[in-house]
Amino acid sequence: MQLSFTGRRRNPRRMSNLNNQLAAELERARAAGLYRSLCPIASAQGPRITLDGREFLNFSSNDYLGLANDPALKRAVVAAVKRYGVGAGASRLVCGNIAPYDELEQRLARFKGREAAIVFGSGYAANVGTITALVGEGDVVILDKLDHASIIDGARQCGATIRVYPHKNLKKLESILAQSQRFRRKLIITETVFSMDGDIAPLKEIVKLKDRYGAWLMIDEAHATGLFGKHRRGLAEALGVEKRVDITLGTLSKALGCAGGFVVGSQTLIDYLRNRARSLIYSTALPPAVCAAASAAVDFTMSADGHKRRDRLWRNVRQMHDGLSAIGIQTESNSPIIPLIVGGETAAVEMSQQLFKHGIFVPAIRFPTVPKGKARLRVTVTAAHAAKDIQTFLKELDGLSR
Repeated sequence: MQLSFTGRRRNPRRMSNLNNQLAAELERARAAGLYRSLCPIASAQGPRITLDGREFLNFSSNDYLGLANDPALKRAVVAAVKRYGVGAGASRLVCGNIAPYDELEQRLARFKGREAAIVFGSGYAANVGTITALVGEGDVVILDKLDHASIIDGARQCGATIRVYPHKNLKKLESILAQSQRFRRKLIITETVFSMDGDIAPLKEIVKLKDRYGAWLMIDEAHATGLFGKHRRGLAEALGVEKRVDITLGTLSKALGCAGGFVVGSQTLIDYLRNRARSLIYSTALPPAVCAAASAAVDFTMSADGHKRRDRLWRNVRQMHDGLSAIGIQTESNSPIIPLIVGGETAAVEMSQQLFKHGIFVPAIRFPTVPKGKARLRVTVTAAHAAKDIQTFLKELDGLSR
């Protein structure tokens, strides 16, 4: 049987018009210092990486505990690949829910001290899937102005009314809550450690407000999990409010060194997300080896060795903060994320390139990731950095500022 396909032929002029318009936009991005390209890294993630055959000190990674290339995680991956293969083969609700998924979710629930957990393909998918599952038309979502793009995108897609309060402005947050009583559901969403500024949310006060006005609170602990609290569960634990938070999200791709996102909370919440979160239902499951590695990372984080690794990270953070202060650079960061605000996009790119010439890799962060005029070098410190690495960075940075 011979099949024939008919239809409109592609119009070369239309294709040319599309390419011309896109090329013009790219040129405008280049002129504004906003053009982006990818750097092919030819080494494992770590405090030193290789680009174009040259080694660089890496101060841009979210691998806070240095687990991305840890031998224990690599052993877990190898064992899982031998037993389960590579791909999951389908979404979790079809036949992709291979055993390491359930094992990981049990560990995450125990680690976070909650009834249950659910794992998504990424932190982005976890935020979008959770928000769109929980709220919609007739509800209101209340965001901190500096919330992550995945939170903003989830809020835009869910159909609820969106209200935004200035960064950490509790007075404005309360005003919005007081004016939102007509809505069916009120959902406040905040990062606990803000990804571009490294500062922390006033979580105790937000919890009080959400209780006072009958709202739900969802927190994104992506940059706090593994770093804060006696048991390294996050900022909510450190501030003693984790049991009063309704929905807690985290990632496996930062301090845990793997890939994926997760939500923890009540069993009812997790059952609901399993049935309603579209980014979970309609996505192929993570490779089982990734889940096995993440389980190994959770085990490590909960161990005595994990505690020591976390302490080493904070020693490095203190060294970086003290060193920056000594060369006249002040920061409001309370975390391993330290933004060096440059201002102009082109100036930030030039500063990044100057450090690159001296063997230090810190890409410029520009609009739309941060507001226009707030371009920066987003410096991140990890437990894998040696004291001499930080000293080298500070020396080169000081040289540029003179």
